Amino acid sequence: QVQLVESGGGLVQPGGSLRLSCAASGSIFRLNVMAWYRQAPGKERELVGSITRGGSTIYADSVKGRFTLSRDNTKNTAYLQMNSLKPDDTAVYYCHAVIQTSVDNDAVNYWGKGTPVTVSS
Repeated sequence: QVQLVESGGGLVQPGGSLRLSCAASGSIFRLNVMAWYRQAPGKERELVGSITRGGSTIYADSVKGRFTLSRDNTKNTAYLQMNSLKPDDTAVYYCHAVIQTSVDNDAVNYWGKGTPVTVSS
């Protein structure tokens, strides 16, 4: 059984910063790409950014220059550093990971339950 657990969300003023964490646990043979998505009220879930096992990243245009993805493969954890936050960044942020649970299994998509981020004065 694999779990993804997000943490670090909360209320922050515009211009502020937050750091989200996503820890993967359970039967993990190989943790491949990890990503953050977000879903604002009344909107579809959208990709914020992703990071490969080797550290290559991509970002949505709306967060480029403000958000930074990183990961610690020894801890099976990914991080999302969010700076210069705007009210439009308000959403539930979800962690996603592609995980292979054994050498005999194909990699499977896993999702966390989400952590809310509210940017408001």
